[in-house]
Amino acid sequence: MDKARYGPFPFVPPRERPRLAWPGGARLALWVIPNIEYFVFDYGMPGDENQRPNPNPPNPDVRRWSQREYGNRAGVWRLMEVLARHGIRGTVALNALVCDTHPQVVRACLELGWEFMGHGRSNSRRLTEVADAGAEIRDVYARIEAFTGKRPVGWLGAGLEETWDTLDHLIAAGALYVADWICDDQPFVMTVNGKRIVSLPYSFECNDINFVYRKFEPAVFERNLRDQFDTLYREGAATGKVMAICLHPWVIGIPHRIGYLDRALDYICAHEGVWLATGEEIVRHYLASGAAA
Repeated sequence: MDKARYGPFPFVPPRERPRLAWPGGARLALWVIPNIEYFVFDYGMPGDENQRPNPNPPNPDVRRWSQREYGNRAGVWRLMEVLARHGIRGTVALNALVCDTHPQVVRACLELGWEFMGHGRSNSRRLTEVADAGAEIRDVYARIEAFTGKRPVGWLGAGLEETWDTLDHLIAAGALYVADWICDDQPFVMTVNGKRIVSLPYSFECNDINFVYRKFEPAVFERNLRDQFDTLYREGAATGKVMAICLHPWVIGIPHRIGYLDRALDYICAHEGVWLATGEEIVRHYLASGAAA
């Protein structure tokens, strides 16, 4: 992607877009994204406000590392139970190293029929911090494909960070969509050097990480999800919308928090016209619908 003062897509107000129709006349596509991550123990950890780490700290950061490891050892299993109870298949933003360090977690996701999208090798280094972003993407896709038997078609960058060439690398690797661009409530097409990739709306707001960074009380997250849903569901009567719920097992999987997600999903799934979909399903339907023209 060439450097420019605006993103690689046209500005199209909602009222100038074709109507987006979801399967079965659904108003809203509910997209749930568990971030299943690995932090390298002998590399510096990010701070509580997401400060970038010192790569070579003098001592291990036991508290922050083990706080995140809780997600893989305990939190993700609690999250799996909740999503399965609501018939929701997650789209996992997967660090490729999890295939090696926590293979039981990846196998359990496969058994549930969850989708996998690339999320870097580990969450210790972001794509903007590795020597060769293109090689990183290729290696991540290859490792996930080797373990799961299916090549990912989506990507979420750690910290939603990209280099100027990330979209080029993703397109070359066969990616169908990317979730880093949080500027809409519908998918849209980005064009890079004459080639296309779809932006699928992730969320920085409907995201449990705000428990950590913004010090939310758990009840605020439930209300946040319900309020987000109410507005998008109402608007979805005119044209289909996407609601992303972005989760980290080390955050939402804590015993005193998981119930708030469960209750929010009870509320959302009780409505008619809610399509419980994976990222790939949403994007392929969008591309086939004619709304992406």
